[in-house]
Amino acid sequence: MSTVGIRTRPRARARRRVPAALLLPALIGLAFLTLPLVGLLIRAPWTDMPARLAEPEVLAALRLSLVTATAATALSLVLGVPIAWLLARSDFPGRRVVRALITVPLVLPPVVGGVALLLVFGRNGIVGSWLDETFGITIPFTSAAVVLAMTFVSMPFLIVSVEGALRGANEGYEEAAATLGADRWTVFWRVTLPMIAPGVAAGAVLCWARALGEFGATITFAGNFPGRTQTMPLAVYLALQSDLEAAIVLSLILLTVSVVVLASLRERWTAAP
Repeated sequence: MSTVGIRTRPRARARRRVPAALLLPALIGLAFLTLPLVGLLIRAPWTDMPARLAEPEVLAALRLSLVTATAATALSLVLGVPIAWLLARSDFPGRRVVRALITVPLVLPPVVGGVALLLVFGRNGIVGSWLDETFGITIPFTSAAVVLAMTFVSMPFLIVSVEGALRGANEGYEEAAATLGADRWTVFWRVTLPMIAPGVAAGAVLCWARALGEFGATITFAGNFPGRTQTMPLAVYLALQSDLEAAIVLSLILLTVSVVVLASLRERWTAAP
């Protein structure tokens, strides 16, 4: 036992050593990622922070962001969990194509996503013209457009997370429930869903955080109307043109939300082995 311990200690120490050739670029990269955040904290108007946060425009943008991001997350759960289940548990033609299409919004420029949504749900779009003529419903440049834009860019995060949880779940429990007479819906609701609950929760939190920070698709598809479609990122963009301190305050709110999200997911996403 002692011999094994002696042999493993140098190996562990060697793993902790950082090559000199990697140390300098690592420190530069770390500074590059952290200094902007430090600068944001240094330049923040801390003495005026309470008054800034109480401004009607800030409260309206924050309220709209929280409501629409939550609605987008709920919509993503309703639509995304079944998609993840199909990808993880079903074998159908074109599954790889479907998975590729689902992940496209992860790499697609958000502005392009906004243009695509406008072409589909706009008044002259594929679906939008039918909604307008049949029901008199106009989606673009409304709060509903904000929700759709957020859902489009954030739902892939949920799907990827839930699919991974489903692939890692033990299917033996589901098979046992099926042999005891449970139908497919009961198996999913009473067995599968509780097993993958941590993955669903993590995906939902990531989805909500991504929706809260959405900018490009929102401004293209929903516009930037205070009190109706102006979310926090849009308010930051608008404030940056005339009031730097207001932009910093709004940015700090989004930064705080991001830190809270990372802290809540540290065991799943940021914990080192």
